[in-house]
Amino acid sequence: MILILVGYMASGKSTLGRILAEKLDYDFLDLDDYIEDQEQASISSIFKNKGEIYFRKAETKYLKELLETKTDLILSLGGGTPCYSNNMQIILDAPNANSVYLKASIPTLVNRLKGEKGKRPLVAHIKTDEELTEFIGKHLFERSPFYSQANVVLPTDNKTTKEIIEELNSKLF
Repeated sequence: MILILVGYMASGKSTLGRILAEKLDYDFLDLDDYIEDQEQASISSIFKNKGEIYFRKAETKYLKELLETKTDLILSLGGGTPCYSNNMQIILDAPNANSVYLKASIPTLVNRLKGEKGKRPLVAHIKTDEELTEFIGKHLFERSPFYSQANVVLPTDNKTTKEIIEELNSKLF
């Protein structure tokens, strides 16, 4: 089985994915890391040198490739992946996959992102918490309809990693 984690940046996809993979003895893969390995370039470099359209096509190509794997896998997607190129439908149509939307509120995301803006190129330019709140709110408004199509919607606010994993286990296994 492939467990696909979707959600906004800082929703916990990579952190929870790694822990869950270890607990279940699954492989873990971050789609962005896989793309960088396959393309031999960083995501920001791909955007800069080849453009977003090239990146989005590559993203879909590699997503499809990974969905064909027979390995038990936890796959963490980039925040935008489900929103482009019919990717969410591709995920939902995959016979061996379950998708989970790690749903965090705007205040939770702002709190997580404000301390790590330097590591997140998409929000690095944002100066104030108010601007960050507005930016995230706009993105979530656009992206939530895609994320919400996941097989499981799992609210994560005010929950420990352990609680989230236990809840996920009870819903999926």
